[in-house]
This record gives sequence, structure tokens and C-alpha cells, in this order.
Amino acid sequence: MTTSVADISWPSPITVAAGRDCLARYQEWSAEAFVTADIESLLTDRAAFIDELLRRLWQQLELPQHGIALIAVGGYGRGTLHPHSDIDLLFLFDGKLIPSTEERIRQYIQLLWDLRLDVGHSVRTISDCAREAKADASVATSLLEQRFIVGDADQEQLLRQFLHTEFPWSSDQFYQAKLAEQNERHQHFHGTGYNLEPNIKSSPGGLRDIQTIGWIAKRHFHTQSDESLVQYNFISAAELLELREHQEFLWRIRFALHLEADKKEDRLLFDYQPAVAARLGYRESGKAAVEAMMKDFFNAMVGVSELNDMLLQFFAQTILSDAKELKRYPINDQFKVLGESIAAQHDDVFREPRALLDFFLAIAEHPEIRYVRAHTIRLLRNARRELTHPLSDIPECRELFMQLLRHPRGCGLAFKLMHKHKIMAHYLPQWAQIVGQMQFDLFHAYTVDEHTYRLVRNLYRYNSPEAEEEFPLCAKIIANMAKPELLYLAGIFHDIAKGRGGDHSELGEHDARNFGLQHGLDDDDTDLVAWLVRQHLFMSVTAQKRDIHDPEVIEEFATKMGSQQRLDYLYCLTVADIRATNSSLWNNWKATLLENLYLATQRYLEQQQPSPQREMRQRIHQHQQHAMALLLSAGFEVQEIQELWSRFTADYFLRHQPEQIAWHSQYIINVTDDDLLPLILVGDENRQGTTELFIYHLEHEHLFAEVAAVLDHQNLSIHDAQILATRDGFVMDTFVVLQEDGEPLTDARRIEALKQELHDVLRGRSPAPNTQRRLPRRLRSFQVQTKVEFVPAKNARRTAFELTALDRPGLVAQVAKVLQALDLNILTAKITTVGEQAEDLFIVATESNTALDEQQRTELREQIIATLDHN
Repeated sequence: MTTSVADISWPSPITVAAGRDCLARYQEWSAEAFVTADIESLLTDRAAFIDELLRRLWQQLELPQHGIALIAVGGYGRGTLHPHSDIDLLFLFDGKLIPSTEERIRQYIQLLWDLRLDVGHSVRTISDCAREAKADASVATSLLEQRFIVGDADQEQLLRQFLHTEFPWSSDQFYQAKLAEQNERHQHFHGTGYNLEPNIKSSPGGLRDIQTIGWIAKRHFHTQSDESLVQYNFISAAELLELREHQEFLWRIRFALHLEADKKEDRLLFDYQPAVAARLGYRESGKAAVEAMMKDFFNAMVGVSELNDMLLQFFAQTILSDAKELKRYPINDQFKVLGESIAAQHDDVFREPRALLDFFLAIAEHPEIRYVRAHTIRLLRNARRELTHPLSDIPECRELFMQLLRHPRGCGLAFKLMHKHKIMAHYLPQWAQIVGQMQFDLFHAYTVDEHTYRLVRNLYRYNSPEAEEEFPLCAKIIANMAKPELLYLAGIFHDIAKGRGGDHSELGEHDARNFGLQHGLDDDDTDLVAWLVRQHLFMSVTAQKRDIHDPEVIEEFATKMGSQQRLDYLYCLTVADIRATNSSLWNNWKATLLENLYLATQRYLEQQQPSPQREMRQRIHQHQQHAMALLLSAGFEVQEIQELWSRFTADYFLRHQPEQIAWHSQYIINVTDDDLLPLILVGDENRQGTTELFIYHLEHEHLFAEVAAVLDHQNLSIHDAQILATRDGFVMDTFVVLQEDGEPLTDARRIEALKQELHDVLRGRSPAPNTQRRLPRRLRSFQVQTKVEFVPAKNARRTAFELTALDRPGLVAQVAKVLQALDLNILTAKITTVGEQAEDLFIVATESNTALDEQQRTELREQIIATLDHN
């Protein structure tokens, strides 16, 4: 390979054009060589190639050979370089820089920038370095990896001597600083590397975790060699080899990613994953290649995380001497408590497989335990490798696993560590299949196993005092639940069949039944877990896609539940599932929908012979009574309220809460002239953590389309819309909207801007804004077939259809525009986004207030598909 690189030599002199050409040829060569070359050789050769450029330019610009040295620092100082990595340089001088040298340094850097190299530089004396390093641990870290390039070698030797004898951070200070830095970095990624678009460098288990080990070792042992970790018994030769294998795999992914992105990019985005997998030689077809690559990535990530955890603990024990004063006492013959950790009593502690379950049960039984001692992690890793059959095949292990699930703290730290150290994968064969399992959508943020772990963690946290404030209904249900372990089991199995093909809910139900049989659950318990797995999506779909104000919808849902027990379990599972899917997915709107569905269903189940019609009449009467009391307390007269309400339909009172009715009414009463229209209200009178936009206006054929266009222009997403008409020619439209970040609209200036634009458009002073916008980057990697499916409508004079499409900007506004062109009116819209996919329900009617005939349905379907697919 060196011979091949030698064929690409830097020109003399190095001009911008000739230098760029040389870099382009080298980049082309390295992309070809990547297929078969050793990755470390590629990285070191690239660093050497840039070294030669720097030396040539030093001579070309006649920079002095005495009194100043050019030193590589940071990642470049390690002597490895990825295609678009930073090139960090230190110009180290002796305190005497003449103006001509300063000018040449400026020319030197400018020429490197002109060559389009990502160069960072500093010009310092040794005393400058000492001062900056003392103030900033990151500067001190970059100096630890210094490497001489060209100039005065004596200057570099002085720096090396300073770092050895006068490094401004003691070993313990430096360790604490790097540990804090790593913890902060991990929190940025929600404490997991199991993200679907991971950062190869910075995610937990990424390259930065390996570098952190090296930095601390270099500071403490004053060495540049990883072998010192073996020499000082911090790591075994086999563990060092494993660490290097993981590092080389991560290097290859990062190198391929830089080539594919053609820029510095460490995020393995969906856009790049197929091409990166191809460059790495994964030959499976379609998504299978990405799945195989990502499983290997996540396996490397777990290995790096475990070794990082072990080594940082060993460093702490040596550097901080943290084991000397720790309280210790035995748990049993196998394990002991050491400070806040659990440790093995002897090296043969995991000789019997059941001891692995004993270990996690001991963690659950001792709440003072916060982590596993480093040497015990090593024993755990070794024992894991010796397993030849699933732990669930062993009767004693099955008994201990159920004890763990039934323990009040069993699904806390113990379950977290079982997931982290891959013991769950060795207990359940089905869990092993979902470890690192990708989910190719924007709905989920994590792999299947990480999502499932987070769901179980959410269920466990309902027992905490914080849950009583944040999730009071879940906390109340869990506190009274006779067998919470069944809920945990439903969480474990709800997605366990993903990636196998077929309906994962049906396959998961089958797995749950087999588990119940294998673990001796009685028939009722097994039936409940299996039912929850099969129906785990039913409540969220009903809440978001169905009209939960409709008593018949509640009757249908309650019939499916069959009992309060099933409702309780499914509600808790649903909330935990949504919250574990994506950190931005849960909001007060979804919380309110689910809680309202739960409470309405609970009321239905409590009645002996419930009647939907009677329930509807009672609700309308209650809403009117409560709203009337609110209006009377505000100074309004009974007569004027009754006169106003006589114009409203029963549907209005059914679908709005008393606070909303009172809010709307007090403003509509004051609209005495059509010149005051449209009446536009913006607020949150329903206390749902959303923004309600209410519009009262003269009947206006295309009002929905115009409002949707304005909301899209204001970067607001519609989540629900109700279009209701009064008995005398007015419309009362209610839109539930949120900002792009899922938060309600509260900024007074933005609210005023929204109102003003709506006024201008609805009064015809300005046209509706254009709804066609560029597709965001994250959506470009996804293909969603546009589908329009007509579904039964409750009212024979209405037509309902479900739209499935890519959730592009302005989607609802574009659909409204199609309906406008076809002279159709939208009466109801329920907008549901599942990652990159929109699953929306619309109820429409013709201008003559009738349902669509077959020809109109065909035309509507064709027009929507043509419009959305064209855009």
C-alpha cells in the first residue's frame, strides 16, 4: 500500500490548484483502497500524507528551523486521520516571533484553508500552553497527544519535558474532569448508544469512550502505549485485543461515513446507512445489510461501554484509592456490598449459571447498590461467554427470574444491568433476536431492545414519588395493582417479535403464551399478558384516530376491554410505550386524549346497562350547566346565553368542555356586526397543554383550506380539527395545534402574528400562503406509499377516508387544497403522525351536504395521490 501512496506525491511548489488536485487523487485512492486495506494503515498513511504536506509548505514559505516548531495535537497528534477529520496544529515558539515569521504563519494557515483542509491552530509559548492547559482540561488533553512535525525539535522536547514534570492537572483532578466530561456527553445521547442514528464518535460506547481510557492512562502512567494497561494489570491481553477490534470496526464505519458524506460527519444518519454498509462489504439485500451492520455496531458499542466502565473503575481504585475506606459487608457466600457497589466474593462465583440470576436478585434486594464492581463485570463477561443454552431452559433460573419480576425493585437497577450486560439476551432467546434490531422509521428513536428496556423502566418509575405528580393516574393504578409483574411481562414481550416478519403483535402474543406455560403462570395471568401484547397498540390508535367524544366509540372500546383490570393494565402499558418511543413524542395532548379515553371507558364499565344515547344527553346537559354557571359568574344574563345557545347544535356541546363553551360564548355574544368577523380566539381553555384556535365566521366554503395554509406558514401542526355549523349560517371551527417542537404556542408576538395573518386571509385582503415546501433531510430517505381508503361514516350524509402518506411539510394544507378544488367541505380532521408517516382521518361532504358518490370518491383518491406524489 505504501508504494501506491508514493505514486501520489505533493507538487513542487504547492499551489492551491495543484494541492487540491493532489488531495482529490489521494481521496480517490483511499476510497478504493478502503475495500481491502487495513484500517489502521489507512489512517496512519493519511496522517503521514498530511505530515509531508506540512513539511513541504514549511520549507516553501521559508519558516525558520530554530525557535519555533510545528506540533500536531489532539486527534491528529495520535498519528491517525480520517478523510475529513480536524487537523489541529500548535505553533510552539520560544517567545521571540518577528513580524515576518508571524506573516508567514498567517500565509501558511491560509494556504491550508485554501486547500479546503479543516485546520485548527494556536500559536503559543510553553508558558502559554501551561496557562491554557491549567484553565481548560480539553487543552491539557490535546497536549497529551502532541507529535512533532517540523521545525525546531528542541522546542518539542521542552514541551514533552514540561508535560512529564509540570503537567497542571494531577492524576485525580484529570480523572475527575474526564469522567465528568464523559458523563455529560453520555447524557446528551440519553445515556445510551442504542440510538437509531448514533454518533460514531461521541455516543456511549463510541470512539470517544476509547480515547477517554487512553487519555487517563497517558496522564497517570506517562506513556503513549496502550500496552501499559496490560503491563500494570488494568486489562488483560485478551481484553486489550477486544478493545482494539472494536476500535478498528468503529474506525472503518467512521472512515466509510466520511467518504460517503464527503465531509466531516460522525452521525450515522439514515441517509448514509445503506451506502456505508455497502462500503463495509455487507452484501445482504435491502435493509438486511443495514440491519447486519448496525447489529455489529451495537455489539461493539456494548463491548466498548463495558471495558470503559471497568477501566475507569480500576483507574478510580488506583488514582483515587476509593476502595480503602469503603464500607463492606457480605450479602451471602457469593456476593458482598462494597460502598455503593456489588462485588463477587471469589472468582468462581458464576460457576453455576443460576448464580447470574442470584446476582441480579441480590442487587434488587439491596437498594444501596448503585453499580457493579469492575472485577465483577469481568467475571460476568467471562461467565456470559461460557453459556451454551438460554438461561430460561434451567428451572432454577426461571424461578429466580419470576422472583426478580415480583420484587418491588426487580425492574429497577437490576433489570437495567441485565439489559446493559446482555444477560436478558442470554435469558430469553427472543430478546437476543431484538438486540440491536433497527427500526427504519422516524417514530422510534431507539433499537427494539433499548425501546423495550425503556418501556419497562417507565413502568417501574410509576412507583416513584415523582410519578404521583407527573403521572398521577398511572401511579394510582400501579399502587393498587395486584400483580404488576404481569405488566412488566407485557412490556418485555410487546415488541419482542419485531424483525421476524408478520404481525409482531400476533407473534409476540404466541411468545408470551409459551413463556407463561414455561414459567408456570396460571391460565388467567397468561391470558392477560398475551392479550396485552396482542392489543398493545389499540388504546393509542383509538385515542388518536377515533372520535372519543362519540359514546358509540367508547362503547366499542369498552367492549374490547371487557373488564376494568384490562383497561388499567393497557392504559399503563400504553403511556409507558409512547414515552419510551421517542423523547419528543409524548406531550400533554396525547396524555389528555388517553386519560379522557380511560375515564370515559371506566364510566361505561361501571354502569350496569349503559346507553350511548343517554350518556350523550347527560354529557350535553352537564356541559351546559357548568358553562352556564361560569358565564353567570362573569356577569352575563341567562336570557342572552340561552338565545345564543339556541343557535348551536347538540354536537357542539358534546364535543367541547364547559370551559371552552363559556370561553367561546362570552366573545360570540359581543359580535354584534359582521364587520367584527372573523372572531379568532387562541388559548388553552381545555387545559390540555395544547393551543386551541377557535374561529367564528360566516359560512365560508374553503375556510379549512385557508386556515390550514396559514397554520403551515406559521410552522404550526394541526392535531385535531372540528368544523361545526350553527343553525343560522355561521361556522365554529376548532383547531388543536402545536409548534414544531411539540409545545403549545404561548409567545404573545407569535399569537398576534397568527391572528393577523388569519384575518388578512379570511377577509380576502391577502391570498392563502403557498403550501409547497422543500422536503426535510430526514424524510428524504423514506418512501411511504400514498393511500386513500374510504371507511364507514356514522352519518349517512358524510364520507370518511383515511389518508396514509409521507408526513411532508404542508401535507394537511395540500389535502385541503385538493378538497377545495373539488368543491368538498371538511367537517372533521384527526391528524396522526407516526414518525415519517402521516395517518390522517378526514370526514367530508359535498357542497349540497351529501356523501360522495362512487365517481366523486374515485376522483378524490386520484387527485390526492397525484398531488402528494407529484410534490
